[in-house]
Amino acid sequence: MTAQYGFLIDNSKCIGCHACSTACKSENEVPLGVYRTWVKTTETGRYPDTQRHFQVTRCNHCSDPPCVRICPTSSMYQRPDGIVEFDKDACIGCKACMQACPYDAIYLDPETHTAAKCHYCSHRTDIGLEPACVVVCPEHAIVSGDLNDPGSEISRLVAKHPVTVRKPEQGTRPKLFYIEGSKVNLVPTETARTPPTFAHADVLSLGGGVQVGPAQIGGTRAEHMAQVGYNAQHRVPWHWPVPAYLVTKGIGSGILGLLATAWLLGAPFSSSVAIVGTLLGLVMLGVTTGLLVLDLEQPQRFLYILTRPNWRSWLTRGAVFLIGLSAVAGAWFATEAGAALGLLPDTFAAATRTPLMLLTVPLAVGSAVYTAFLFGQAEGRDLWQSPLLPGHLAIQATTMGGAALLLMDAAMDLPAALTTLAQVAFGAGLLADAFVTLLGEVGMRHASDVAVRAARSMRSGRYARWFWGGGVVLGHLVPLTLLATGNVAAAAVGAVAAIAGLYCYEHAFVMAPQEIPNS
Repeated sequence: MTAQYGFLIDNSKCIGCHACSTACKSENEVPLGVYRTWVKTTETGRYPDTQRHFQVTRCNHCSDPPCVRICPTSSMYQRPDGIVEFDKDACIGCKACMQACPYDAIYLDPETHTAAKCHYCSHRTDIGLEPACVVVCPEHAIVSGDLNDPGSEISRLVAKHPVTVRKPEQGTRPKLFYIEGSKVNLVPTETARTPPTFAHADVLSLGGGVQVGPAQIGGTRAEHMAQVGYNAQHRVPWHWPVPAYLVTKGIGSGILGLLATAWLLGAPFSSSVAIVGTLLGLVMLGVTTGLLVLDLEQPQRFLYILTRPNWRSWLTRGAVFLIGLSAVAGAWFATEAGAALGLLPDTFAAATRTPLMLLTVPLAVGSAVYTAFLFGQAEGRDLWQSPLLPGHLAIQATTMGGAALLLMDAAMDLPAALTTLAQVAFGAGLLADAFVTLLGEVGMRHASDVAVRAARSMRSGRYARWFWGGGVVLGHLVPLTLLATGNVAAAAVGAVAAIAGLYCYEHAFVMAPQEIPNS
């Protein structure tokens, strides 16, 4: 039987000396400020009845690791012996693995600008040595070994003691077990403080300019005080380029999808409309690609998504949708422009329209909604695990496509059929989006405390102004009011407001879940 390596931490022995952390740093040359192994420390109770809890925290080497599925280049991969390893030379720095990890175990190396984490000291394991943290622990509180070997020490201890794991509800099947695991350490939100601060620190930077402090001490259900004494390494991996890309992708896929649908439904329009519409769609898809590359820590490796793809990753699949839609839209633009300039016969342009439209519609839908499945693979962010999200993104793309057509109508006077389509898509899309947003994504009852906290941050916390002022008022009420006037110029202004409002909403939706700690 193939070996399956795991860790067991005996919290009844751990003295919180941090020897494992320093040994890990020394053995693996881990830079300052990031950690592969760290000791989370929490203090509970009221003087004189207090207690200090230690927890050695690291990668869980899950049996079903979400970081492996989401990685677009297989930089994160699982060995046959169960060790979840990484290849820094294949990493493009997309940070998707950090979003997928429910345990905050992955960090971005500040020197290599690639993802890294505990890899079970695989260079030692491969030659029969134990990981450095196991060797250095003075209390033998860390045990490593083959869980498939019933005679191994780790197997005997797991069988003998009641053990716990972190976040078993995630379904990752962790292979990091704790004896006498403390709930205040195992459950990141148990101390009832958002965001967390440390007992001996006034300010904690979460990245992206986000700072909190001084420490806020909250009570547990037992009315005891609970304060984190030490922890690492929560970060906010994705910033403004991601919500911006959601908007530009919605505009590009939306206008191309609507124009193709209009043609297939028998609403003819001039070649000038097709040229401007496809050009606008191509520009937005180009900006989308630019934003995705901008957000990479290794942008020069962007083509690795295509040259060494992991087809299970929705980043890879999404890239194929975007490239496919751009290629078909480019062909459509070229044929229409070529016919208009006399470089191609009109018969050729007419003969290619319907086949191109038949290709455009599914590619536009795929480009619009693939991010929902990418967010679904980001299992560390519970608010994104919504079955409503694919439909929500399709509605947003339809709305943005209608907004783009209304802007074109103000500039070049579209045919009546297209104007009507734009108004219906925009107005109905706004109403449907408001319904899904208010009663679905944010308003519904969520399955986990982490998702509840993220939704609360959007509704009444840090991102409430982005959500209500930007997403609801600017993004829905203002555009619907202006559209109702029936004035072309007013509708165009409403379209701009809706685009800005969508960015505000996406900013809140992307940022709020990232600030909830997973460790």
